Amino acid sequence: MTIRILPAVGDPDAARAIGGLLGQLPGAEPLPAAGDSTRLLDTLAVLAASSVEDLPEVVLVHERLGPLPALELIREVALRFPATGVVLVTASPGPALYAAAMDCGARGVVAIPLSYDELGTRVQAAAQWATGVRRHLGGGDGAAARGPGGTLVAVAGAKGGVGTTVTAVQLALAARAAGRNVALVDMDLQSGDVASYLDVQFRRSIADLAGISDISPRVLQDAVFPHPAGLALLLAPAEGERGEEVDDLASRQILAALRGRYELVVVDCGTQVTAACAAAVENADTAVLVTTPDVVSVRAAKRMVRLWERLQIRKAAETVTVVNRYTRSAEIQPSLVERATGTRTARTTVPAGFRELQAAVDSGRMQDLDARSAVRQALWTLAAELGLTGQTAPSGRPRAAAHADRSLPGGLGGLRRRRAAIGPGGSGGTGGTGPDQLAPVPTSRFRRRGGGDRGQVAVEFLGILPLILVVLAVVWQCVLIGYTYSLAGDAADKGARAGAAGADCAAAARADLPGAWGDTDIGCGPEAGVYRANVSLSVPVLFPGAINWPWQVNGSAGAAEEGN
Repeated sequence: MTIRILPAVGDPDAARAIGGLLGQLPGAEPLPAAGDSTRLLDTLAVLAASSVEDLPEVVLVHERLGPLPALELIREVALRFPATGVVLVTASPGPALYAAAMDCGARGVVAIPLSYDELGTRVQAAAQWATGVRRHLGGGDGAAARGPGGTLVAVAGAKGGVGTTVTAVQLALAARAAGRNVALVDMDLQSGDVASYLDVQFRRSIADLAGISDISPRVLQDAVFPHPAGLALLLAPAEGERGEEVDDLASRQILAALRGRYELVVVDCGTQVTAACAAAVENADTAVLVTTPDVVSVRAAKRMVRLWERLQIRKAAETVTVVNRYTRSAEIQPSLVERATGTRTARTTVPAGFRELQAAVDSGRMQDLDARSAVRQALWTLAAELGLTGQTAPSGRPRAAAHADRSLPGGLGGLRRRRAAIGPGGSGGTGGTGPDQLAPVPTSRFRRRGGGDRGQVAVEFLGILPLILVVLAVVWQCVLIGYTYSLAGDAADKGARAGAAGADCAAAARADLPGAWGDTDIGCGPEAGVYRANVSLSVPVLFPGAINWPWQVNGSAGAAEEGN
Protein backbone atom coordinates (compact mmCIF):
# COMPACT_ATOMS: atom_id res chain seq x y z
CA MET A 1 0.00 0.00 0.00
CA THR A 2 1.42 3.40 -1.03
CA ILE A 3 1.15 6.11 1.64
CA ARG A 4 1.07 9.67 0.32
CA ILE A 5 2.45 12.10 2.91
CA LEU A 6 2.10 15.86 2.71
CA PRO A 7 4.57 17.63 5.05
CA ALA A 8 3.54 21.10 6.23
CA VAL A 9 6.85 22.70 7.33
CA GLY A 10 7.76 26.38 7.12
CA ASP A 11 11.54 26.04 7.60
CA PRO A 12 13.21 24.89 4.31
CA ASP A 13 16.01 23.07 6.16
CA ALA A 14 13.54 21.21 8.35
CA ALA A 15 11.42 20.44 5.26
CA ARG A 16 14.42 18.87 3.49
CA ALA A 17 15.33 16.82 6.57
CA ILE A 18 11.78 15.55 7.03
CA GLY A 19 11.40 14.84 3.30
CA GLY A 20 14.62 12.81 3.25
CA LEU A 21 13.53 10.75 6.22
CA LEU A 22 10.06 10.18 4.75
CA GLY A 23 11.64 8.95 1.53
CA GLN A 24 13.27 6.11 3.47
CA LEU A 25 9.98 4.80 4.81
CA PRO A 26 8.77 1.67 2.96
CA GLY A 27 5.82 2.44 0.70
CA ALA A 28 5.92 6.18 1.44
CA GLU A 29 5.40 8.78 -1.29
CA PRO A 30 6.33 12.26 0.04
CA LEU A 31 4.54 15.16 -1.65
CA PRO A 32 5.95 18.70 -2.08
CA ALA A 33 5.92 20.47 1.27
CA ALA A 34 3.40 23.21 2.08
CA GLY A 35 5.21 26.28 3.46
CA ASP A 36 2.37 27.71 5.57
CA SER A 37 -1.09 26.86 6.88
CA THR A 38 -2.90 28.76 4.12
CA ARG A 39 -1.08 26.88 1.37
CA LEU A 40 -1.77 23.57 3.15
CA LEU A 41 -5.52 24.20 3.36
CA ASP A 42 -5.66 25.40 -0.25
CA THR A 43 -3.78 22.33 -1.47
CA LEU A 44 -6.08 19.97 0.43
CA ALA A 45 -9.16 21.82 -0.85
CA VAL A 46 -8.03 21.47 -4.47
CA LEU A 47 -7.34 17.76 -4.06
CA ALA A 48 -10.62 17.13 -2.23
CA ALA A 49 -12.59 18.91 -4.98
CA SER A 50 -11.53 16.18 -7.40
CA SER A 51 -12.02 13.13 -5.16
CA VAL A 52 -11.52 12.00 -1.60
CA GLU A 53 -9.11 9.41 -2.94
CA ASP A 54 -6.84 12.19 -4.23
CA LEU A 55 -6.20 13.47 -0.71
CA PRO A 56 -2.94 12.38 0.95
CA GLU A 57 -3.31 9.70 3.58
CA VAL A 58 -1.13 11.59 6.09
CA VAL A 59 -0.39 15.26 6.76
CA LEU A 60 2.64 16.15 8.92
CA VAL A 61 2.14 19.49 10.69
CA HIS A 62 5.21 21.19 12.15
CA GLU A 63 4.49 23.05 15.37
CA ARG A 64 6.06 26.27 13.97
CA LEU A 65 4.31 26.25 10.63
CA GLY A 66 2.29 29.51 10.99
CA PRO A 67 0.51 31.76 10.55
CA LEU A 68 -2.32 29.67 12.02
CA PRO A 69 -1.34 27.95 15.30
CA ALA A 70 -0.54 24.29 14.86
CA LEU A 71 -3.37 22.99 17.05
CA GLU A 72 -5.92 25.22 15.35
CA LEU A 73 -4.65 24.05 11.97
CA ILE A 74 -4.99 20.41 13.03
CA ARG A 75 -8.57 21.06 14.15
CA GLU A 76 -9.36 22.72 10.82
CA VAL A 77 -7.89 19.85 8.78
CA ALA A 78 -9.68 17.23 10.88
CA LEU A 79 -13.05 18.96 10.42
CA ARG A 80 -12.75 19.76 6.72
CA PHE A 81 -10.84 16.67 5.55
CA PRO A 82 -11.71 13.79 7.92
CA ALA A 83 -10.30 11.21 5.48
CA THR A 84 -6.74 12.44 6.14
CA GLY A 85 -4.73 11.52 9.22
CA VAL A 86 -2.80 14.37 10.86
CA VAL A 87 0.47 13.89 12.78
CA LEU A 88 1.97 16.72 14.86
CA VAL A 89 5.76 17.24 14.78
CA THR A 90 6.98 19.00 17.92
CA ALA A 91 10.18 19.66 19.81
CA SER A 92 8.49 19.65 23.20
CA PRO A 93 6.29 16.56 23.50
CA GLY A 94 4.52 15.99 26.77
CA PRO A 95 1.29 14.62 28.20
CA ALA A 96 -0.49 18.00 28.04
CA LEU A 97 0.45 18.65 24.41
CA TYR A 98 -0.36 15.07 23.48
CA ALA A 99 -3.84 15.34 25.02
CA ALA A 100 -4.47 18.70 23.34
CA ALA A 101 -3.39 17.33 19.95
CA MET A 102 -5.69 14.34 20.32
CA ASP A 103 -8.58 16.63 21.26
CA CYS A 104 -7.99 18.62 18.10
CA GLY A 105 -8.10 15.48 15.92
CA ALA A 106 -4.45 14.49 15.51
CA ARG A 107 -3.68 10.81 14.98
CA GLY A 108 -0.22 10.97 16.54
CA VAL A 109 2.64 13.10 17.88
CA VAL A 110 6.29 12.79 16.79
CA ALA A 111 9.16 14.33 18.76
CA ILE A 112 12.04 16.33 17.32
CA PRO A 113 14.77 15.18 16.62
CA LEU A 114 12.89 12.72 14.45
CA SER A 115 13.40 9.00 14.94
CA TYR A 116 12.97 6.74 11.92
CA ASP A 117 11.11 4.07 13.88
CA GLU A 118 8.83 6.51 15.70
CA LEU A 119 8.03 8.46 12.55
CA GLY A 120 7.31 5.27 10.60
CA THR A 121 5.03 3.92 13.33
CA ARG A 122 2.99 7.14 13.61
CA VAL A 123 2.71 7.55 9.85
CA GLN A 124 1.66 3.91 9.44
CA ALA A 125 -1.03 4.20 12.13
CA ALA A 126 -2.40 7.44 10.68
CA ALA A 127 -2.45 5.95 7.17
CA GLN A 128 -4.36 2.87 8.33
CA TRP A 129 -6.89 5.07 10.10
CA ALA A 130 -7.32 7.24 6.99
CA THR A 131 -7.76 4.19 4.76
CA GLY A 132 -10.47 2.82 7.02
CA VAL A 133 -12.32 6.14 7.05
CA ARG A 134 -12.23 6.34 3.25
CA ARG A 135 -13.65 2.89 2.88
CA HIS A 136 -16.51 3.76 5.17
CA LEU A 137 -17.11 7.02 3.32
CA GLY A 138 -17.03 5.26 -0.05
CA GLY A 139 -19.75 2.73 0.87
CA GLY A 140 -21.72 0.57 -1.50
CA ASP A 141 -18.85 -1.64 -2.66
CA GLY A 142 -18.35 -3.70 0.45
CA ALA A 143 -14.83 -2.46 0.92
CA ALA A 144 -15.70 -0.79 4.16
CA ALA A 145 -16.42 -4.13 5.67
CA ARG A 146 -12.79 -5.08 5.50
CA GLY A 147 -10.21 -3.91 7.93
CA PRO A 148 -7.77 -1.11 7.16
CA GLY A 149 -4.88 -1.88 4.86
CA GLY A 150 -4.50 -4.67 2.35
CA THR A 151 -6.50 -7.82 1.72
CA LEU A 152 -5.78 -10.90 3.83
CA VAL A 153 -6.20 -14.39 2.33
CA ALA A 154 -5.73 -17.48 4.52
CA VAL A 155 -5.00 -20.80 2.77
CA ALA A 156 -5.47 -23.94 4.89
CA GLY A 157 -5.32 -27.62 4.04
CA ALA A 158 -7.86 -30.27 4.96
CA LYS A 159 -4.98 -32.68 5.68
CA GLY A 160 -1.32 -33.07 4.89
CA GLY A 161 -0.31 -33.51 1.27
CA VAL A 162 -3.33 -31.92 -0.41
CA GLY A 163 -1.27 -29.08 -1.96
CA THR A 164 -1.78 -26.22 0.48
CA THR A 165 1.66 -24.61 0.05
CA VAL A 166 1.64 -24.94 -3.75
CA THR A 167 -1.75 -23.25 -3.82
CA ALA A 168 -0.65 -20.40 -1.53
CA VAL A 169 2.58 -19.79 -3.48
CA GLN A 170 0.89 -19.74 -6.87
CA LEU A 171 -1.91 -17.45 -5.66
CA ALA A 172 0.73 -15.00 -4.41
CA LEU A 173 2.71 -15.23 -7.66
CA ALA A 174 -0.43 -14.65 -9.73
CA ALA A 175 -1.30 -11.54 -7.73
CA ARG A 176 2.27 -10.26 -8.02
CA ALA A 177 2.23 -10.81 -11.79
CA ALA A 178 -0.90 -8.63 -11.90
CA GLY A 179 1.13 -5.78 -10.39
CA ARG A 180 -0.01 -6.00 -6.78
CA ASN A 181 2.26 -5.58 -3.76
CA VAL A 182 2.15 -9.05 -2.16
CA ALA A 183 3.44 -10.59 1.06
CA LEU A 184 3.49 -14.37 1.52
CA VAL A 185 3.49 -15.57 5.12
CA ASP A 186 4.40 -19.13 6.14
CA MET A 187 2.36 -19.72 9.28
CA ASP A 188 2.78 -23.49 9.23
CA LEU A 189 5.06 -22.87 12.19
CA GLN A 190 6.37 -26.38 12.81
CA SER A 191 6.75 -27.68 9.27
CA GLY A 192 6.51 -24.77 6.86
CA ASP A 193 7.82 -25.41 3.33
CA VAL A 194 7.53 -22.03 1.61
CA ALA A 195 11.31 -21.53 1.90
CA SER A 196 11.92 -24.90 0.22
CA TYR A 197 9.45 -24.26 -2.60
CA LEU A 198 11.08 -20.89 -3.38
CA ASP A 199 14.72 -21.87 -2.63
CA VAL A 200 15.19 -19.35 0.18
CA GLN A 201 17.70 -19.40 3.05
CA PHE A 202 17.05 -16.55 5.47
CA ARG A 203 17.94 -16.19 9.11
CA ARG A 204 14.89 -14.10 10.07
CA SER A 205 11.46 -15.62 10.64
CA ILE A 206 8.02 -14.78 11.91
CA ALA A 207 9.10 -15.87 15.38
CA ASP A 208 11.45 -12.86 15.56
CA LEU A 209 8.43 -10.56 15.48
CA ALA A 210 6.48 -12.43 18.15
CA GLY A 211 7.94 -10.59 21.15
CA ILE A 212 7.60 -7.08 19.68
CA SER A 213 4.52 -5.20 20.85
CA ASP A 214 4.93 -2.25 18.45
CA ILE A 215 6.09 -3.47 15.03
CA SER A 216 7.58 -0.50 13.20
CA PRO A 217 8.14 -0.42 9.42
CA ARG A 218 11.91 -0.80 9.93
CA VAL A 219 11.47 -3.88 12.15
CA LEU A 220 9.04 -5.40 9.67
CA GLN A 221 11.37 -4.68 6.79
CA ASP A 222 14.24 -6.44 8.58
CA ALA A 223 12.16 -9.57 9.12
CA VAL A 224 10.77 -9.81 5.58
CA PHE A 225 12.81 -11.44 2.81
CA PRO A 226 12.47 -9.75 -0.62
CA HIS A 227 12.28 -12.61 -3.11
CA PRO A 228 13.54 -12.04 -6.68
CA ALA A 229 10.05 -12.92 -7.96
CA GLY A 230 8.77 -9.77 -6.28
CA LEU A 231 7.19 -11.40 -3.24
CA ALA A 232 7.86 -10.31 0.32
CA LEU A 233 8.36 -13.50 2.34
CA LEU A 234 7.82 -13.88 6.07
CA LEU A 235 9.02 -17.41 6.73
CA ALA A 236 8.37 -20.00 9.40
CA PRO A 237 11.19 -20.56 11.90
CA ALA A 238 13.79 -23.17 10.99
CA GLU A 239 13.52 -24.52 14.54
CA GLY A 240 10.00 -25.89 14.83
CA GLU A 241 9.86 -25.44 18.58
CA ARG A 242 10.08 -21.66 18.12
CA GLY A 243 6.66 -21.75 16.54
CA GLU A 244 5.15 -21.78 20.03
CA GLU A 245 6.36 -18.19 20.46
CA VAL A 246 3.78 -17.01 17.90
CA ASP A 247 0.46 -16.95 19.74
CA ASP A 248 -2.86 -15.48 18.63
CA LEU A 249 -1.99 -11.97 19.85
CA ALA A 250 1.36 -11.97 18.03
CA SER A 251 -0.35 -13.30 14.91
CA ARG A 252 -2.87 -10.46 14.93
CA GLN A 253 -0.16 -7.81 15.41
CA ILE A 254 2.05 -9.23 12.68
CA LEU A 255 -0.77 -9.55 10.18
CA ALA A 256 -2.00 -6.04 10.97
CA ALA A 257 1.49 -4.67 10.30
CA LEU A 258 1.69 -6.57 7.02
CA ARG A 259 -1.73 -5.38 5.90
CA GLY A 260 -0.65 -1.83 6.52
CA ARG A 261 2.37 -2.32 4.26
CA TYR A 262 1.13 -4.59 1.44
CA GLU A 263 -1.92 -4.66 -0.82
CA LEU A 264 -2.32 -8.42 -0.45
CA VAL A 265 -1.18 -10.77 2.31
CA VAL A 266 -1.39 -14.52 1.56
CA VAL A 267 -0.99 -16.77 4.61
CA ASP A 268 -0.11 -20.46 4.35
CA CYS A 269 -1.81 -21.86 7.47
CA GLY A 270 -0.86 -25.49 6.90
CA THR A 271 -3.17 -28.17 8.25
CA GLN A 272 -2.96 -27.62 12.03
CA VAL A 273 -5.34 -25.31 13.90
CA THR A 274 -2.85 -23.45 16.07
CA ALA A 275 -3.70 -20.23 17.89
CA ALA A 276 -1.76 -18.20 15.31
CA CYS A 277 -3.47 -19.85 12.34
CA ALA A 278 -6.87 -19.52 14.01
CA ALA A 279 -6.33 -15.77 14.30
CA ALA A 280 -5.31 -15.60 10.62
CA VAL A 281 -8.38 -17.53 9.46
CA GLU A 282 -10.67 -15.45 11.67
CA ASN A 283 -9.38 -12.11 10.40
CA ALA A 284 -9.02 -13.16 6.75
CA ASP A 285 -11.10 -11.48 4.07
CA THR A 286 -11.09 -14.81 2.23
CA ALA A 287 -10.44 -18.25 3.75
CA VAL A 288 -9.46 -20.97 1.27
CA LEU A 289 -9.65 -24.63 2.29
CA VAL A 290 -7.76 -27.02 -0.02
CA THR A 291 -8.84 -30.64 -0.38
CA THR A 292 -8.58 -33.50 -2.87
CA PRO A 293 -11.46 -35.52 -4.33
CA ASP A 294 -11.20 -38.58 -2.10
CA VAL A 295 -13.21 -39.72 0.91
CA VAL A 296 -10.37 -39.31 3.41
CA SER A 297 -9.65 -35.70 2.42
CA VAL A 298 -13.32 -34.73 2.26
CA ARG A 299 -13.81 -36.12 5.75
CA ALA A 300 -10.82 -34.12 6.94
CA ALA A 301 -12.21 -30.97 5.28
CA LYS A 302 -15.51 -31.49 7.04
CA ARG A 303 -13.75 -31.95 10.39
CA MET A 304 -11.74 -28.76 9.80
CA VAL A 305 -14.82 -26.69 8.98
CA ARG A 306 -16.74 -28.03 11.97
CA LEU A 307 -13.76 -27.29 14.22
CA TRP A 308 -13.65 -23.70 12.96
CA GLU A 309 -17.34 -23.34 13.71
CA ARG A 310 -17.07 -24.79 17.23
CA LEU A 311 -14.17 -22.45 18.01
CA GLN A 312 -16.16 -19.57 16.52
CA ILE A 313 -13.34 -18.86 14.09
CA ARG A 314 -15.26 -18.96 10.83
CA LYS A 315 -18.57 -20.24 9.51
CA ALA A 316 -18.70 -22.93 6.84
CA ALA A 317 -20.70 -20.73 4.47
CA GLU A 318 -17.92 -18.12 4.60
CA THR A 319 -15.21 -20.58 3.48
CA VAL A 320 -14.14 -21.28 -0.11
CA THR A 321 -13.15 -24.90 -0.77
CA VAL A 322 -10.76 -25.64 -3.64
CA VAL A 323 -10.67 -29.15 -5.11
CA ASN A 324 -7.08 -30.03 -6.02
CA ARG A 325 -5.90 -32.95 -8.21
CA TYR A 326 -9.32 -33.16 -9.82
CA THR A 327 -10.13 -35.36 -12.80
CA ARG A 328 -13.38 -35.63 -14.72
CA SER A 329 -13.54 -39.32 -13.92
CA ALA A 330 -13.32 -38.70 -10.16
CA GLU A 331 -16.29 -40.20 -8.37
CA ILE A 332 -16.30 -37.36 -5.81
CA GLN A 333 -17.34 -34.21 -7.67
CA PRO A 334 -17.10 -30.61 -6.35
CA SER A 335 -20.87 -30.53 -5.85
CA LEU A 336 -20.61 -33.44 -3.42
CA VAL A 337 -17.72 -31.73 -1.58
CA GLU A 338 -19.88 -28.63 -1.23
CA ARG A 339 -22.78 -30.60 0.23
CA ALA A 340 -20.57 -32.60 2.57
CA THR A 341 -18.68 -29.62 4.01
CA GLY A 342 -21.34 -26.93 3.80
CA THR A 343 -18.80 -24.54 2.21
CA ARG A 344 -18.82 -22.73 -1.12
CA THR A 345 -16.77 -24.65 -3.68
CA ALA A 346 -14.70 -22.60 -6.11
CA ARG A 347 -15.72 -22.86 -9.74
CA THR A 348 -12.07 -23.43 -10.67
CA THR A 349 -10.71 -26.91 -10.00
CA VAL A 350 -7.00 -27.75 -10.08
CA PRO A 351 -6.02 -30.79 -12.17
CA ALA A 352 -3.53 -33.44 -11.09
CA GLY A 353 -0.12 -32.60 -12.52
CA PHE A 354 2.60 -34.52 -10.70
CA ARG A 355 4.96 -34.56 -13.68
CA GLU A 356 4.49 -30.83 -14.30
CA LEU A 357 5.30 -29.99 -10.69
CA GLN A 358 8.12 -32.45 -10.09
CA ALA A 359 10.97 -30.42 -11.62
CA ALA A 360 9.86 -27.13 -10.03
CA VAL A 361 9.43 -28.74 -6.60
CA ASP A 362 12.74 -30.60 -6.67
CA SER A 363 14.68 -27.51 -7.73
CA GLY A 364 12.84 -25.27 -5.27
CA ARG A 365 11.84 -22.86 -8.01
CA MET A 366 8.08 -22.86 -7.96
CA GLN A 367 8.17 -19.38 -9.51
CA ASP A 368 9.63 -20.95 -12.68
CA LEU A 369 6.73 -23.37 -13.22
CA ASP A 370 5.96 -23.50 -16.94
CA ALA A 371 3.27 -21.01 -17.93
CA ARG A 372 1.73 -23.75 -20.10
CA SER A 373 1.32 -26.00 -17.07
CA ALA A 374 -2.32 -26.91 -16.48
CA VAL A 375 -1.75 -26.65 -12.72
CA ARG A 376 -0.36 -23.12 -12.92
CA GLN A 377 -3.09 -22.00 -15.32
CA ALA A 378 -5.78 -23.36 -13.01
CA LEU A 379 -4.30 -21.74 -9.89
CA TRP A 380 -3.88 -18.37 -11.62
CA THR A 381 -7.49 -18.64 -12.81
CA LEU A 382 -8.46 -19.37 -9.21
CA ALA A 383 -6.60 -16.21 -8.13
CA ALA A 384 -8.68 -14.20 -10.59
CA GLU A 385 -11.87 -15.85 -9.34
CA LEU A 386 -10.98 -14.88 -5.77
CA GLY A 387 -10.30 -11.30 -6.86
CA LEU A 388 -6.58 -11.40 -6.05
CA THR A 389 -5.32 -10.20 -9.41
CA GLY A 390 -7.32 -6.98 -9.65
CA GLN A 391 -9.15 -4.39 -7.63
CA THR A 392 -12.33 -6.47 -7.34
CA ALA A 393 -13.02 -7.33 -3.72
CA PRO A 394 -12.83 -11.06 -3.00
CA SER A 395 -16.11 -12.73 -2.22
CA GLY A 396 -15.14 -13.62 1.32
CA ARG A 397 -16.69 -13.00 4.68
CA PRO A 398 -17.63 -9.43 5.58
CA ARG A 399 -15.40 -7.99 8.25
CA ALA A 400 -18.54 -7.20 10.29
CA ALA A 401 -19.11 -10.93 10.63
CA ALA A 402 -15.62 -11.37 12.08
CA HIS A 403 -16.32 -8.70 14.67
CA ALA A 404 -19.66 -10.33 15.44
CA ASP A 405 -17.88 -13.62 16.06
CA ARG A 406 -15.59 -11.95 18.61
CA SER A 407 -18.64 -10.72 20.50
CA LEU A 408 -19.99 -14.24 20.93
CA PRO A 409 -19.57 -15.88 24.32
CA GLY A 410 -16.05 -17.15 24.75
CA GLY A 411 -14.61 -15.44 21.65
CA LEU A 412 -11.40 -16.64 20.05
CA GLY A 413 -9.50 -15.33 23.05
CA GLY A 414 -10.53 -18.52 24.83
CA LEU A 415 -9.07 -20.74 22.10
CA ARG A 416 -6.91 -22.73 24.47
CA ARG A 417 -9.76 -23.17 26.97
CA ARG A 418 -12.16 -24.37 24.30
CA ARG A 419 -9.46 -26.60 22.79
CA ALA A 420 -9.09 -28.32 26.14
CA ALA A 421 -12.88 -28.64 26.41
CA ILE A 422 -13.17 -30.13 22.94
CA GLY A 423 -10.43 -32.66 23.58
CA PRO A 424 -8.05 -34.28 21.16
CA GLY A 425 -10.79 -36.05 19.26
CA GLY A 426 -12.40 -32.80 18.17
CA SER A 427 -15.91 -33.93 19.13
CA GLY A 428 -16.99 -31.16 21.42
CA GLY A 429 -19.80 -29.81 19.22
CA THR A 430 -23.39 -30.44 20.16
CA GLY A 431 -26.19 -31.06 17.73
CA GLY A 432 -25.94 -31.41 13.98
CA THR A 433 -23.78 -33.84 12.13
CA GLY A 434 -20.44 -34.64 13.70
CA PRO A 435 -17.26 -34.32 11.72
CA ASP A 436 -16.66 -38.05 11.62
CA GLN A 437 -20.11 -38.92 10.31
CA LEU A 438 -19.20 -38.75 6.63
CA ALA A 439 -19.90 -42.46 6.15
CA PRO A 440 -18.55 -44.38 3.17
CA VAL A 441 -20.88 -43.86 0.24
CA PRO A 442 -21.52 -46.69 -2.26
CA THR A 443 -19.96 -46.32 -5.66
CA SER A 444 -23.36 -46.34 -7.32
CA ARG A 445 -24.38 -43.35 -5.22
CA PHE A 446 -21.29 -41.43 -6.28
CA ARG A 447 -22.17 -42.14 -9.88
CA ARG A 448 -25.70 -40.90 -9.41
CA ARG A 449 -24.56 -37.71 -7.72
CA GLY A 450 -21.41 -37.13 -9.74
CA GLY A 451 -23.27 -37.40 -13.06
CA GLY A 452 -21.48 -34.53 -14.68
CA ASP A 453 -19.99 -36.90 -17.32
CA ARG A 454 -23.18 -38.77 -18.13
CA GLY A 455 -24.41 -36.12 -20.52
CA GLN A 456 -21.17 -36.23 -22.47
CA VAL A 457 -21.30 -40.03 -22.65
CA ALA A 458 -24.86 -39.84 -23.97
CA VAL A 459 -23.87 -37.35 -26.67
CA GLU A 460 -20.90 -39.46 -27.74
CA PHE A 461 -23.08 -42.56 -27.89
CA LEU A 462 -25.66 -40.80 -30.06
CA GLY A 463 -22.86 -39.69 -32.36
CA ILE A 464 -21.62 -43.22 -33.05
CA LEU A 465 -25.09 -44.85 -33.03
CA PRO A 466 -25.56 -44.55 -36.84
CA LEU A 467 -22.21 -46.26 -37.40
CA ILE A 468 -23.20 -49.06 -35.05
CA LEU A 469 -26.50 -49.55 -36.90
CA VAL A 470 -24.75 -49.65 -40.28
CA VAL A 471 -22.29 -52.29 -39.06
CA LEU A 472 -25.10 -54.41 -37.63
CA ALA A 473 -27.04 -54.14 -40.91
CA VAL A 474 -24.01 -55.28 -42.96
CA VAL A 475 -23.39 -58.23 -40.63
CA TRP A 476 -27.06 -59.27 -40.78
CA GLN A 477 -27.10 -59.04 -44.58
CA CYS A 478 -24.03 -61.29 -44.73
CA VAL A 479 -25.84 -63.79 -42.52
CA LEU A 480 -28.86 -63.78 -44.88
CA ILE A 481 -26.63 -64.36 -47.92
CA GLY A 482 -24.91 -67.34 -46.24
CA TYR A 483 -28.25 -68.77 -45.14
CA THR A 484 -29.63 -68.44 -48.69
CA TYR A 485 -26.66 -70.41 -50.07
CA SER A 486 -27.33 -73.09 -47.46
CA LEU A 487 -31.05 -73.29 -48.38
CA ALA A 488 -30.32 -73.52 -52.11
CA GLY A 489 -27.78 -76.34 -51.69
CA ASP A 490 -30.03 -78.35 -49.33
CA ALA A 491 -33.09 -77.98 -51.63
CA ALA A 492 -31.07 -79.08 -54.69
CA ASP A 493 -29.78 -82.17 -52.85
CA LYS A 494 -33.29 -83.23 -51.79
CA GLY A 495 -34.68 -82.65 -55.29
CA ALA A 496 -31.90 -84.70 -56.93
CA ARG A 497 -32.44 -87.67 -54.60
CA ALA A 498 -36.20 -87.59 -55.10
CA GLY A 499 -35.80 -87.40 -58.89
CA ALA A 500 -33.34 -90.33 -58.93
CA ALA A 501 -35.93 -92.48 -57.10
CA GLY A 502 -38.65 -91.55 -59.60
CA ALA A 503 -40.46 -89.01 -57.33
CA ASP A 504 -41.32 -85.37 -58.05
CA CYS A 505 -37.97 -83.54 -57.97
CA ALA A 506 -39.39 -79.99 -57.91
CA ALA A 507 -41.85 -80.77 -55.10
CA ALA A 508 -39.13 -82.36 -52.97
CA ALA A 509 -36.81 -79.36 -53.51
CA ARG A 510 -39.53 -76.85 -52.61
CA ALA A 511 -40.87 -78.77 -49.61
CA ASP A 512 -38.50 -77.43 -46.92
CA LEU A 513 -37.92 -73.93 -48.30
CA PRO A 514 -39.23 -71.11 -46.03
CA GLY A 515 -42.08 -69.09 -47.48
CA ALA A 516 -40.02 -65.91 -47.47
CA TRP A 517 -37.75 -67.54 -50.07
CA GLY A 518 -40.67 -68.57 -52.23
CA ASP A 519 -39.37 -66.90 -55.39
CA THR A 520 -37.44 -69.94 -56.62
CA ASP A 521 -36.34 -71.37 -59.96
CA ILE A 522 -35.95 -75.19 -59.91
CA GLY A 523 -34.65 -77.29 -62.79
CA CYS A 524 -34.50 -81.14 -62.71
CA GLY A 525 -33.41 -83.81 -65.26
CA PRO A 526 -30.98 -86.64 -66.07
CA GLU A 527 -27.54 -85.66 -67.16
CA ALA A 528 -24.89 -88.23 -68.23
CA GLY A 529 -26.30 -91.02 -66.03
CA VAL A 530 -26.86 -88.72 -63.07
CA TYR A 531 -30.11 -87.11 -62.07
CA ARG A 532 -29.31 -83.44 -61.40
CA ALA A 533 -31.31 -80.71 -59.65
CA ASN A 534 -30.56 -76.97 -59.89
CA VAL A 535 -32.17 -74.49 -57.44
CA SER A 536 -31.95 -70.68 -57.71
CA LEU A 537 -33.08 -68.50 -54.79
CA SER A 538 -33.40 -64.73 -54.47
CA VAL A 539 -31.50 -63.06 -51.63
CA PRO A 540 -33.74 -60.87 -49.40
CA VAL A 541 -32.69 -57.34 -48.36
CA LEU A 542 -32.46 -57.32 -44.52
CA PHE A 543 -36.04 -58.53 -43.99
CA PRO A 544 -36.96 -61.83 -45.77
CA GLY A 545 -40.21 -61.58 -47.68
CA ALA A 546 -40.04 -57.81 -48.23
CA ILE A 547 -37.52 -56.83 -50.90
CA ASN A 548 -35.02 -59.06 -52.73
CA TRP A 549 -31.72 -58.29 -54.37
CA PRO A 550 -31.76 -58.42 -58.22
CA TRP A 551 -29.33 -61.36 -58.32
CA GLN A 552 -29.88 -64.97 -57.20
CA VAL A 553 -27.94 -67.68 -55.40
CA ASN A 554 -27.61 -71.06 -57.18
CA GLY A 555 -27.44 -74.53 -55.65
CA SER A 556 -26.80 -77.73 -57.62
CA ALA A 557 -26.75 -81.43 -56.67
CA GLY A 558 -26.76 -84.79 -58.47
CA ALA A 559 -27.73 -88.39 -57.61
CA ALA A 560 -27.26 -91.69 -59.48
CA GLU A 561 -30.50 -92.99 -60.98
CA GLU A 562 -31.66 -96.11 -59.21
CA GLY A 563 -32.74 -97.86 -62.44
CA ASN A 564 -29.16 -97.88 -63.87
